[in-house]
Amino acid sequence: MSLPRQLREKSDFDQLPDDVPVSANIADIEEKKGFSNYYLFVIEVKVKGGGRYLIFRRYRQFYALHTKLEEKYGAESKNSPFTCTLPILPGKVYVGAKKEIAENRIPILNAYMKNLLCLPVWVLMDEEVRLFFYHSTFDSEQVPHRLRRLRPRTRRIKSVSPQVPIFDRMAAPRAEGTAGDATGIFPRAFVKIIKDLPQQEDTVNKIRCYYHDETMSTIRDISVEEDLSSIPSFRDLMELMRQEFDRDDIVLNYRDLDGDLIRLLSDQDIELMVSQSRSRPSEKHFFPWKLHITHKDDLGVYNTSPEIGTTQIVRET
Repeated sequence: MSLPRQLREKSDFDQLPDDVPVSANIADIEEKKGFSNYYLFVIEVKVKGGGRYLIFRRYRQFYALHTKLEEKYGAESKNSPFTCTLPILPGKVYVGAKKEIAENRIPILNAYMKNLLCLPVWVLMDEEVRLFFYHSTFDSEQVPHRLRRLRPRTRRIKSVSPQVPIFDRMAAPRAEGTAGDATGIFPRAFVKIIKDLPQQEDTVNKIRCYYHDETMSTIRDISVEEDLSSIPSFRDLMELMRQEFDRDDIVLNYRDLDGDLIRLLSDQDIELMVSQSRSRPSEKHFFPWKLHITHKDDLGVYNTSPEIGTTQIVRET
């Protein structure tokens, strides 16, 4: 087995648990529907024990991981006594076709993962790195449409159970874990697993929308593959609503704490809407904020009571 350069000492490699990733390669990209359409990278991960599985990650998850590693281990970090030279991650791109951007990122992200998995043991055992490469329930539920970049002999992916705690995958009676700045192996009888690895939540959630015209209000729940903590841009949210309601002459609104409709005009307005909604209860898998869709020339909807009144409401499923 060809080992990463920092793990060529057999004693170091033997100390690592079998579920530590030793290689990762992007097999394909998958388009998903969010506030705006985006692409997931389908990644084949190979672990020390020989198992292989697929994980599905957005570019922003790469970016979030890299940011956290820079804070912990970057050359300028003051948060850890250990520092190293981290691989370079390409910056965010805001202009261009999304599919083309995703395709162009594949070789760069492959190089990033290769160099990341060659870092010292204490980086490989970092919780953020382990979580990024972990095969979660979310990953196991995904069905890739194709795997263009996998050789035929590796198309069959061996999955690992998503229920096993991250620090309890070694053969009895040993366990592996981190205390402070030290990572090592110790007798399992001396410890108790009190917290399993957190599972990635289902990212298919809904936006409750009220569409108002002169005679009735229609309720529509729009599904998007975004985490409930995600905040859309004004531009993406407007484009999504125009597509869903097949109209260009609409404006977006929300009800403020006094019950009045407030027109959304910018990213700052979106952030205010999200901030105010946090104090309100919400249904499971629904964003706590709700949208009211009106015609852009209809100013009569503003400064009204919070009740819709005698307007007929039709629920769309």
